[in-house]
Amino acid sequence: MTETPDTTPRLTPAELAATPERHRELAVDALLRADDLVAGYVPGVDILTGCNFFLGQGEIVGIIGPNGAGKSTLLKTMFGLIPVRKGTVRLRDADITGAKAHVLVTKGVGYVPQNNNVFPSLTIEENMQMGVYLRPKSFADRFAHVAELFPMLGARRKVKSGSLSGGERQMVAMGRALMMEPSVLLLDEPSAGLSPMLQDEVFVRCKKINAAGVSIIMVEQNARRCLQVCDRGYVLDQGRNAYTDTGPALMHDPKVIELYLGTLAGSSETN
Repeated sequence: MTETPDTTPRLTPAELAATPERHRELAVDALLRADDLVAGYVPGVDILTGCNFFLGQGEIVGIIGPNGAGKSTLLKTMFGLIPVRKGTVRLRDADITGAKAHVLVTKGVGYVPQNNNVFPSLTIEENMQMGVYLRPKSFADRFAHVAELFPMLGARRKVKSGSLSGGERQMVAMGRALMMEPSVLLLDEPSAGLSPMLQDEVFVRCKKINAAGVSIIMVEQNARRCLQVCDRGYVLDQGRNAYTDTGPALMHDPKVIELYLGTLAGSSETN
């Protein structure tokens, strides 16, 4: 008797790890997690369509995917900038679904947007003061700490931010977000618009920030470089996570390479 070949589609490990069941299993002790998120900018149009995500203590987690997949929307939703229609966001054991951005900052969540992320008419020092406006008495100590991570900020503290290069502005934006001593830092396209050399500098700084005790979520256009530096990665597609695994595993997953990395590597896609 001739056996019928088994033609059942097989999930790759990265696809299997992206299932809602596996997410709930892995995210039990997460520092930050999002469950079944549905969100969008205008009524009736959902950008996130049931997205699951988690960040562990001490991790760098990268988010990549095609244009319009919902990467930046996920960050903005977790940071309270876009209303949650369904699902939940939790920080440690606290439900922070729909919490306002200024409240999240006090709870230890920092956010660096891709665009308009510095006050150009203010000096570097004044930008740092804006970063700690909720705790002004801590300015001196926090600025000293941030200047250790970004020496340029201390050396040029009286320079107007509007006169800085793109890479230097990115340092100001990241430094300002660190002034409130966050445990979680959300970075939206930190290398966008920078030269390859400055992109590498941004990723080096991210590793230093992480080594100083800050867990990082990074949405990135430079997919390959992002996966090289992150502990884990997510591939978003059509508003939900299609794949998740370690950075190296995603880089070598045949389906991820075929569907995403070939078109994303070196692209300047925005979201």
